[in-house]
Amino acid sequence: MPDFGMVQRLGRLLSRWQRDSRANVAAIFAIALVPLIASIGCAIDYSMATRIKAKLQSSADAASVASISVNSAGYNAAMAMTSNGSVAAGVTEANNIFTGNVTGFANSYTNLGVTSTVTKSGSRLSASVQFSADVPVTFMQLLGYHKLTVTGSSSSSTTLPLYLDFYLTLDVSGSMGLPSTTAEAQRMQSINPDNYRQYPTGCTLACHFSPQNSACTDSGTQGYPTNNYCLGYAISRVSQSGYRGLLSPKATNPMGVQLPSSIVSGLPNSLYSNLATVANCPTDGTDSCIQLRLDAVGYAVNQLFVTANNTARVTNQFRIGLYPFIRYLYSYFPLTSSINGSTTNPSTINYAAANLATLLDTNMNASLGSGGTHIDTALSSVNTLITSVGDGSAWNNTLPYVFLVTDGAQDPQVKGVPNGSWSGSNHATTINPATSCTPLKNRGIIISVLYIPYQKINPVNASFAGDEDDYANWNIPNIPASLQNCASPGFFYTANTPADITAALNAMFNHAVQEARITN
Repeated sequence: MPDFGMVQRLGRLLSRWQRDSRANVAAIFAIALVPLIASIGCAIDYSMATRIKAKLQSSADAASVASISVNSAGYNAAMAMTSNGSVAAGVTEANNIFTGNVTGFANSYTNLGVTSTVTKSGSRLSASVQFSADVPVTFMQLLGYHKLTVTGSSSSSTTLPLYLDFYLTLDVSGSMGLPSTTAEAQRMQSINPDNYRQYPTGCTLACHFSPQNSACTDSGTQGYPTNNYCLGYAISRVSQSGYRGLLSPKATNPMGVQLPSSIVSGLPNSLYSNLATVANCPTDGTDSCIQLRLDAVGYAVNQLFVTANNTARVTNQFRIGLYPFIRYLYSYFPLTSSINGSTTNPSTINYAAANLATLLDTNMNASLGSGGTHIDTALSSVNTLITSVGDGSAWNNTLPYVFLVTDGAQDPQVKGVPNGSWSGSNHATTINPATSCTPLKNRGIIISVLYIPYQKINPVNASFAGDEDDYANWNIPNIPASLQNCASPGFFYTANTPADITAALNAMFNHAVQEARITN
């Protein structure tokens, strides 16, 4: 007979087992464990690949930047190139830098490939480094993957410094031989005998003419006898206390003083042999000399050389030449990149600049001519002198700048050299920018103008030389506009004092370098 109690107990056990789901947790976990472990493994493999890619990217970044950095092999090679194209030295350097940086973790990747390019285009130097590599995996092999391929690239660029030529077109006519400051003018006026009878407050324009009986005569112009020589320039080059020590009272002379007869008979050389003498006067207010405007300009030009040397980013980046003018433009010191010489070495442009005042209109220099101020001729001549206008991207493709330094008074008169006759009008006027300056600017030549204001003549001697003084004074208000219209936009400067002249020339240079970089 069946045991129904046993059957019932077995039924209740089975029913309870069916209702109990606690045993499913282990089964579900066992089933889910495989993809979970695979996911974690993939994440680990991917994280490793990401870290390797970051290291490779960092190496590529370093290589692209360093291959075109200043003074790198690629940079220097690009600066030496005369045309656009690939820079092989830069490519080699980029590859070497990249390879050197990734060697430290070479066990972390396989099948590394890198492609570098360094290219010069005008003043632009660009570098690109592209890479690819395989990173071995571990856990992802369960899914049939044996590697992860990573790729990346880095690009860099820089603007190359431009090769610039500066043609310093310098007015050395008579008015630029005036003392540099009011105080210097007063010192000169108190002892200078030149043209005293016409200008008791001081000679204005012809004080430096060298020939005897040219612009100064004892009986017609001088404040005391000078053997018919003009002494203004000679006085400005000697000890002032020493010169005053030579003067003694002489009531019958217009200035009430005289020089010893032994000095007079040997003028002007007797001054140089009897007094302490200087070749140039870089500083105003010293006993050793009287600073003239051209001394101040010469000193400022030498300070410009210092700025240029400090600014240059590559060898021979800047060339500077000195081109003074009176009637003609004179290649006093043609373009040179050797601008770091001594002011006491006659073979250097630094010496030439320091002694710029020696080129004042003495009526003796046939290369400069004499008598007027022919700014129009100077600009036309420098336009001819500049045979090609480049973009500055190479040493043989230079970008030219013309720095015109002048008081702006165009004077068409001419005096024969030496001691010749006068011809042409002596009534001052201004240049016509359309005919004198536009031809240069149309060629892409930048004109930067430094205006050193023309000094008003006071008192005026209306009876002298066809009222030359009044015409000069009436012309002064017209000068700034003519020079500003001559200058390229933004390149017009004005300076009055020696310090102003130095600051202005440096500003002109810095402006030129900055403008060239922006334009190109």
